[in-house]
Amino acid sequence: MTSTRYRLLELLNTNGNNYISGQKLSEELNISRSAIWKHMKDLEKDGYVIEGVRRKGYRIVQSPDKVSENTIRWGLGTDWLGKNVIHKEVADSTQSVAHKEALHGAPHGTVIVADEQTKGKGRMNRQWHSASNKGIWMSIILRPNMNPGSAPQLTLMTAVAIAEALSEIISVKPKIKWPNDILIHHKKTAGILTEMQAEQDCIKYVVIGIGINVNQTEADFPSELKNFKATSIRLETDVYFHVKDIIQKILLRLEQVYDAYMQTDFTHIKTKWEHYGYKIGEDIRIKTLRHSFNATFLGIAADGALLAQMENNETKKIYSGEIEWFHDRRDKC
Repeated sequence: MTSTRYRLLELLNTNGNNYISGQKLSEELNISRSAIWKHMKDLEKDGYVIEGVRRKGYRIVQSPDKVSENTIRWGLGTDWLGKNVIHKEVADSTQSVAHKEALHGAPHGTVIVADEQTKGKGRMNRQWHSASNKGIWMSIILRPNMNPGSAPQLTLMTAVAIAEALSEIISVKPKIKWPNDILIHHKKTAGILTEMQAEQDCIKYVVIGIGINVNQTEADFPSELKNFKATSIRLETDVYFHVKDIIQKILLRLEQVYDAYMQTDFTHIKTKWEHYGYKIGEDIRIKTLRHSFNATFLGIAADGALLAQMENNETKKIYSGEIEWFHDRRDKC
């Protein structure tokens, strides 16, 4: 979206239900009245309903449900996150698009959103089913001034932001399954994939991928995911949601949580994460590349590692692995 069109949306939004004259818009944007009219027509093609009245001016009557650069940025409310939005109707994955954009200098806070992914991926290169216009398929480019060793904390931070944002719009409390899943009623609703390019002591950029099942029905899920593995917000609440609205809520909350994290430390993220933590205090089975053992899930450590109490009462930090709860051996992250 051009800066002129975004500024036009801002002016219309500031005036709310009041009309703003074409002359006023022309003066504010330093473009001709005919250029204003052309921008209005482009916005209408994007789904905005704009009312134009002679001698009064223009106003937005209705914003579209569809996801686009325009609709995400209009009314977003963030200071830096999402000021640069790249929207794709179809992408192999938003992660791959984000990496390309980051390598070409895309700024901190750039958001890539797709209506559909043909090769969506999750943790450990697992396939992520990304139905067209049914969910949020989004990647965010960050350029944090931090040690590469702390980058995994960004996954936990993002999980907190998503859980808090969803808590504002649904009556069910979401849960965070270590390290990267959001569950509703014990079923996976969202996943987070964090990737980065870094040197030994310097992060060049981080890409945080977010996949959220929003409006899928049972028919939208492959047979292997039905019954117990995956769900959508709509299936668990019986409510249809506007994808654009949830994107905006998540971006706003993520910016707030990220800023607080960068200004302080991981301590408050740890506290919030454990508030939403799934199965804390319960017995689990942990599978790493070399070992498999039973333990009790105690929470997360000050650096974000999983804290496990071993059978000999020793407390151990786990930084990666497969986690299995005894009540359901199919429940793996």
